[in-house]
Amino acid sequence: MKRQAYQPILITDASRSQDDQLTSRQKRYVLMMGIRVACVIVGAILVGAKAPLLWLWLPLCAVGMVLIPWLAVLLANDRPPKEQHRLAGKFQPRMRDETPPMSLTAEERPHKVIDVEP
Repeated sequence: MKRQAYQPILITDASRSQDDQLTSRQKRYVLMMGIRVACVIVGAILVGAKAPLLWLWLPLCAVGMVLIPWLAVLLANDRPPKEQHRLAGKFQPRMRDETPPMSLTAEERPHKVIDVEP
């Protein structure tokens, strides 16, 4: 089996900087909190206007007011998953019963025979 030459990691394979990740998480958090504020305002308008089907719309707004902050905090604290090294998928894992090639004795190892005579 030929050994593959070392290939450096390209800059295009690099993950986003931590500042970029933080900025995108902050934007997502502010957007979700804006949706929560909209749910509070819509709920207040529906109660004040005594809208029809209030029994349906008010619980939906309440669910939005409770679930969205929880999700916003989870997503704001979540970092993207670490990417596996690009060579990790190219090698097949060995089975547990299979013996590694270096543990074979000299007689069991495959060897190359060079015949000099024609």
